[in-house]
Amino acid sequence: MSPLAQARLSTTLATVLAVTLLVAAQLGALRSSAAEPPPIVLPSGFRVEVVTAGLGVPRMLALDPSGALLVSIPNQGRVVALPEVSRPDRLRSAVTVVAGLRLPHGLAVRDGHLWVAETGRVLRFRYDATTRAASDPLVIVPDLPPGAHHWTRSIAFGPDGRLYVAIGSSCDVCREGDRRRATIVSYNPDGSNERLVATGLRNPVGLAFDPRSHALWATVNERDWRAGGAPPDFLAAVREGANYGWPDCYAQGGVFAPDREFRGTHECRGLTLPALELPPHSAPLGLAFYTGTQFPPRYRDNLFVALHGSRAELPPAGYKIVRVVLAAGQPRRVEDFATGWRAGDRVWGRPVDVLVGRDGALYVSDDHGGRVLRIVYAP
Repeated sequence: MSPLAQARLSTTLATVLAVTLLVAAQLGALRSSAAEPPPIVLPSGFRVEVVTAGLGVPRMLALDPSGALLVSIPNQGRVVALPEVSRPDRLRSAVTVVAGLRLPHGLAVRDGHLWVAETGRVLRFRYDATTRAASDPLVIVPDLPPGAHHWTRSIAFGPDGRLYVAIGSSCDVCREGDRRRATIVSYNPDGSNERLVATGLRNPVGLAFDPRSHALWATVNERDWRAGGAPPDFLAAVREGANYGWPDCYAQGGVFAPDREFRGTHECRGLTLPALELPPHSAPLGLAFYTGTQFPPRYRDNLFVALHGSRAELPPAGYKIVRVVLAAGQPRRVEDFATGWRAGDRVWGRPVDVLVGRDGALYVSDDHGGRVLRIVYAP
């Protein structure tokens, strides 16, 4: 090889090496950045860790028998698993469990099966927690009212063994044609025997059962675009047969008022008040009773609620997780638990769902940052 060719080869190899090192450094920086949690403020003794990042729009969480987290990613039509989430030493890679779904949202695992709520139906899969493989899909509820203004469908199994499904309204405020809109309904695990549980719930999202009383609790998002900062979003301690007011009436300050912008004819009688009013447009989504032992004892049986956050209202509401302290099954006070997802115009993330893991940590999905986070007590 001539000296000129050798020089050219050396230059080419040096360039390739430099580019390789640069790409590796950039990937390392990206991984390091992804591993850095957002600037979340927690009570003394708590810390937050990143379980995984780059998930797109992660929404609802479920726990499988092995302790792995299952996560719905509606914009990708997938449900993924995150194994060994209790180990904080590295980011977890997501394993696809099911793909090709239409806006999957709610998840539930029970008796060797995985239930997935798409926007217009509920499917059941055989689920192997060892291989994290889902197979033999069966549509058990084929005809939920799909899409429209509120497309999410959340699910939870009750202590009675029935499957509960939250279905939002098709509009901001209107008279619905389908009686299942703006309700919670329940089914047998095979999708039979539909029952209307509660009505007048404009957009119920999170569902959780009190481990002591077995009462069903739900987060509810109330009207948008109404003048005067009303009505409040709320938590409902759901009673079978109860009507919570929408679209005719809303609760504020412990009393019902007619929604005069809607010009409904309801006299606001015979309605059920919320268990707890929350700031208007704070968008409460996931909720979970703390049943672990990793947190201090004072947190036991408290209710954690993810406030996803307002989009257009000023000052902004939500963008945090609150702790609801209960006494005799009723809310006694509300405290900020995790804040800092938004600072001024800078939005770091928006919490969606919360779940207590087998390790007692609190897991949080963030559909703005594409992350799943882990909050632990480590004084």
